Amino acid sequence: MINGKRPTVKSRPSFAVSRSPFTVPMRQIIDTQDGSHSILSEEFGVSYHSKYGAIQESMHVFIEAGLHPRMHETQQLDVLGIGFGTGLNALLTCIEADKQQVKIDYTAVEAYPLSLEIISQLNYTTELQLTSQDNFFDKIHDATWENRVAIHPYFSIEKNNMRFEEIDAENAFDVIFFDAFAPNSQPELWEAPMFQKMYKALRSNGILTTYCAKGVVKRTLKSVGFTIEALPGPPGKREMTRALKMPKSKSQAPNSK
Repeated sequence: MINGKRPTVKSRPSFAVSRSPFTVPMRQIIDTQDGSHSILSEEFGVSYHSKYGAIQESMHVFIEAGLHPRMHETQQLDVLGIGFGTGLNALLTCIEADKQQVKIDYTAVEAYPLSLEIISQLNYTTELQLTSQDNFFDKIHDATWENRVAIHPYFSIEKNNMRFEEIDAENAFDVIFFDAFAPNSQPELWEAPMFQKMYKALRSNGILTTYCAKGVVKRTLKSVGFTIEALPGPPGKREMTRALKMPKSKSQAPNSK
């Protein structure tokens, strides 16, 4: 829940997700160029992170471009992760909350959670040189779904097993990590109806960040009201996108310049 009120959904998903690795789509652990692991989804034919570095990409796109600007302005943040995946974005957010001593309530949405068998093989704790005392990764994955769980005095998480399309939150978040599979794999997640939901879910001055820099994606984000910034991308990618929900005067239309 966020400030005592959890984001509402119009209906629960019409499917059940098994935690068994034998009943979910085939996934394979792969090495990326910075030494950290990622997952290859055979169902969608894409990996969960850039081949040039999973940790590198997540730090650049979501932490540095999305989280840090808002952390410097406030002592409490609500973050929405579109795609929980390996839990890497949540882990890096927890580490930053601890470092900066900024209270973060993190809400993650995931339709197809990875099995704990796969999660246990990922090397993020080693690559980030976390001690056994600070093993936030296991705590995040051990947290029960559909409940807000305190991982650290400065970080809590609520993991929701649901489709992204089911989100119906309003003015609930300061930052959104939009980390869905690429538009050619899941085009419906990069269209106006989804971005309208994201715009509605953000508070004024909120930030949405994504690795995707396609022109059609930026135009669609702009069409629902966002102000777009094209930023240098992580290694291996020329650009990324940051979308801002700017305060508007009553006379401003959503797509006004």
